[in-house]
Amino acid sequence: MADVFAILLILAVCLALFAGYPVAFTLGGISFAFAVIGSLFGIFDLGFLAAMPQRIFGVMTNGVLVAIPLFIFMGVMLERSRIAEDLLETMGRLFGPLRGGLGISVIVVGVLLAAAKGVVGATTATMGLIVLPAMLRFGYDPRLAAGLVAATATLAQIFPPATVLVLLGDQLANAYQSAQLSKGIFAPASVTVSDLFAGALVPGFLLVALYILYVVAIAYLKPQAAPAIPPDPSQPKGGALFYKVLAALVAPLVLIALVLGSILGGIATATEAAAVGAVGAIVLAALRTGRAVGGYLIETILKTAQMTSMIFVILIGATMFGLVFRGFEGDALVHRVLTDLPGGTAGAILAVMFAMFLLGFVMDAFEIIFVVVPIVAPILLAMPGVDPIWLGILMAMNLQTSYIHPPLGPTLFFLRGVAPPEITTKHIYVGIIPFVVIQLAALLVLWFVPTLATALPRALYGGG
Repeated sequence: MADVFAILLILAVCLALFAGYPVAFTLGGISFAFAVIGSLFGIFDLGFLAAMPQRIFGVMTNGVLVAIPLFIFMGVMLERSRIAEDLLETMGRLFGPLRGGLGISVIVVGVLLAAAKGVVGATTATMGLIVLPAMLRFGYDPRLAAGLVAATATLAQIFPPATVLVLLGDQLANAYQSAQLSKGIFAPASVTVSDLFAGALVPGFLLVALYILYVVAIAYLKPQAAPAIPPDPSQPKGGALFYKVLAALVAPLVLIALVLGSILGGIATATEAAAVGAVGAIVLAALRTGRAVGGYLIETILKTAQMTSMIFVILIGATMFGLVFRGFEGDALVHRVLTDLPGGTAGAILAVMFAMFLLGFVMDAFEIIFVVVPIVAPILLAMPGVDPIWLGILMAMNLQTSYIHPPLGPTLFFLRGVAPPEITTKHIYVGIIPFVVIQLAALLVLWFVPTLATALPRALYGGG
C-alpha cells in the first residue's frame, strides 16, 4: 500500500507541474496532502514532518548554498553594465569575414559569458537582444540563428560557476556520504563543488567544439544559411581591431581568472570565490561606465533576491516532498527497482539518465536536482565502480538538455521573450533540435570516456 502511495505522489506532482501550477507550492502542498491522507490510512507517520523545521534551517545555513545569490549577483551586474554587448560586437567583427564566422563568434562569446555569469536567463536575454538581430541582418537562417543562440546561452548550465553545478555539488556531497556510510565506511571521502567545477571544464569544451564543427559544416554545406559579413570601412582594422578585441576581453577574462582561478587553484572555496566575483563585477561595472553603480546596484539586488528566493522556495518544497516520499518508503522502492534492472550498474544509471531527460519536459533543472537526485544518487553511488564526479557531470550535461529541448525548455521561453518578430516559435523549436542531438552525442562520449570528467579534478586535488 505504501508503494502505491509513493508512486501516486510522483504522478500527482508531475501532473500538477504539467498543468502549470507553481513548482514550490506544488511540491510542498501535494506532499503535505498525501502525508495527511496516508496517516488516515495508517501507512504514514506524521512524525516524519517534525524534521521539516530542522531541514529548512539546514538549507538556510548551508555555507555552500551561500554561493548561489553571490553568483547570481555577479551575472546580473554584468548584464546591467552592458559589458557583454561590447564583447559580442567586437568578436563579431573579428570572426565576421569568415563564412559562418559570426556564428563562431557567438559560441566563443557564449563560453566567456557562461564562465563570467553562470546564469542562463541573463545570458539568453543578453545574447537574444544583441546577437539575433545582427545575425538576421547579415542573412543567417532564422532557425540556425535561434538554435545557436539558445544552445550557446545554455552553456551557462555546464560551465563553472554554473548555479546548477553548485546545487548539484551540494546534493551529491550528501548522497556520496550516505552511500559510503551504507557500505560501512565511517570515515567517508567527500565530493565538493570545486570537484564538479574542475570536472565540467573538459566536457564543456567538448560540447563547444561540437557546436563549432556543426556551424562550420552548415557554413560550407549551405553557404546561404551562414554567410560571411561584408567588410565595414568604418570599423577598425589591423592593430586597432586587435586593441579593441583585447579591451573587450579584459573585463570577462579578469573576472573568470578571479573566480575560477581561485577555485581551481585551491585558494578559495566556491562560496569565497563567489564573493570575490560579486565584488569584481561591481568594480568592472564601475570601470565600464566610468561612474558609480548605485542605480545598477539596486536593480541587481532586487533581481538577485527574486531569483534566489525562487530557488530556495523550490528547495524547501522539494525537502517536504523528500520527507513524505521516504515516509512512504519510496526510497526503498526506488532502490529495489534500480538494483533489479537488467544490466547492473550501467542499466541503473541509464534508467536514471533517461528518466531525468524525460522529466526535463515538465520540470526544470533545479526541480530535478532537488527532487530526483537526493533519491537516486545515494543508490547509484553505493553501486560498484560509480565515480561521484563522473556521475555529477553526466547528470549536469543531461540536465542541460532540459533547458533546451522542446516543448518546455526554459531557455526557449527566455529567447521567445526577447527575440525579434522575424523569429517565430517554430524557428526556435526546429533550430534547437540539432543542438539537442549534439548534446546527446556529447553525453555518449562522456559515458564511454569518463576520464574527460575525472582527469582534471584528480590532477588538481588528488584522489583515486
